[in-house]
Formats: sequence, structure tokens, C-alpha cells
Amino acid sequence: MQYEVVLPAAGSGKRMGAGQNKLFLNLLGKPILIHTLEVFEQDSKCTGIWLAVKPEERSYIQAMLEKYRILKVKGLPDGGAERQHSVHSCMKEMEQVDIVLVHDAARPFISHDIIANLVQSAHKYGAAIAGVRAKDTMKKVRDGVIEETVDRDSLWMIQTPQAFQFDLIVEAEDVAEKVGFLGTDEAMLVERLGHAVHIVESSYENVKMTTKEDLVFGEAILRKRALDAK
Repeated sequence: MQYEVVLPAAGSGKRMGAGQNKLFLNLLGKPILIHTLEVFEQDSKCTGIWLAVKPEERSYIQAMLEKYRILKVKGLPDGGAERQHSVHSCMKEMEQVDIVLVHDAARPFISHDIIANLVQSAHKYGAAIAGVRAKDTMKKVRDGVIEETVDRDSLWMIQTPQAFQFDLIVEAEDVAEKVGFLGTDEAMLVERLGHAVHIVESSYENVKMTTKEDLVFGEAILRKRALDAK
């Protein structure tokens, strides 16, 4: 089944301490953003990519797309102050499609198999998100004191992509905008409608490039994949 994907790309990179949009930083000589875009460019089921960008970075990103021959980008609308605003900006310009994915532009290691599972699950249930099971012991803490140990068997660490039927995510975004609600992710907006969101098990390699340490992990993943491909 085909899909289109939304990538919020208007971040600042403050936690990375990069002094620029972290998506422009290189992993083994290629920008993080391009690594992520190539996943969808190379997926035959992806029919369109939408990038929410800062107006002052649009021309730079357009030049980057041309350099690396990223051809599926359909639009680069202005990103907002928050991720949710950036996603909604893209949704307003999209035409009706079956399935919409929302993906962190700083997660360049998602696989086509996981994407396919998400798309199938969203087609069946309406909403599906990627996640991995919590590995560490989890504690509930208040004012620096442990209140209880939480059963980690029911806890998942949520990633992206998050996949939705088009009409469902449009409704969720519109309702959130109308009431002024700001969620932490798109699944939260759908949950507020009372709609069930299904989980698709992902990979621990699907890390988000957030800190300088993540760049080290990212390059290690790329080197490992290059060796595996030989």
C-alpha cells in the first residue's frame, strides 16, 4: 500500500549544541537529513515527501535535494514554532492520500520492513506507531524520591514513524488547533479523539540524532550496515 510522509525539519539543534540545524550535520560525509530522505526516496511505496522548513533555510535545503537527487519532495511549507504546527502546515497542503506517515527527520535508520508494517497496521486500524520495549528498570519518582517500581512489561519507548489514515490525522490536527491543544506527538492527538492507536515493534537502531553522542552511535550503525551489505 502506498503512503506519503511528513518530515518536520525546522528544528534548531539546541540540544546538539551545533549552532545550526542539526539535520545539516554530517554522518560519514552526508547530512543527517539526506540519510533520512533516502530511506523514503528508495521506498517504492512512498509516493511523496513533505518537508516543513524554516523560510530562511528553504533555498539551502532545495540545493541539497538537487545535489543528492531527492525527487519525491512535493512541498516545503513553512515550519512552525512546535513540531505539531509543522506537521499541520504540511497536512494543509496535502491532497487526499490513503496513509500518512509522520517521521522525525533526525531518525535516519528506520527500515523499509518496519515502514511497511506500520502502513499495513494503519490501513487496518486507522493509527499505528513505532516503538520498542523498555529495557531498563523503570521507577516512578517524585521530588527526587522513588515512589514505586513500574512494571516495564507494559512500557514502550515510542519512536517514529507514526502512521495514520488521512482523514483521521486531519481531524486530529484540526481539533487540536481549534481548542489550542499541544501534544507531544501525533498519536496523542488521535488518542484525544478516543481512537485506539496500535503499536508496531521497531528496532533499537532507529535512534534519533539529538546529542553529540548520538552522532557516534549513528556512524557506528552506518559502518555496521555497510559491512553487512558486503
